[in-house]
Amino acid sequence: MGKTPKQLERYFKGAANHWRIAIIYTVNQRDGITVEGIANELNGNFKTISQHTRSLVNAGLLNKKYQGRQVTHSLSPYGKSFLKFMQTF
Repeated sequence: MGKTPKQLERYFKGAANHWRIAIIYTVNQRDGITVEGIANELNGNFKTISQHTRSLVNAGLLNKKYQGRQVTHSLSPYGKSFLKFMQTF
């Protein structure tokens, strides 16, 4: 059996915002991008993008990696699957 309904809910709620969807697409195009880079790419407010990025990490859709003072982001395996789902929807 696949994921439980509760597990699926976590992913759907994690991506249930237009900023978060845009972040997923942006991180897919620029693996290892920082929050500042995402904010610049999307012309968004740094604090807003930071909060949405944190929600995506908590949902298990993004990975973050500390590199000195920088935090870089990449899609998790579930994030990649979720992106494929969104592209086929």
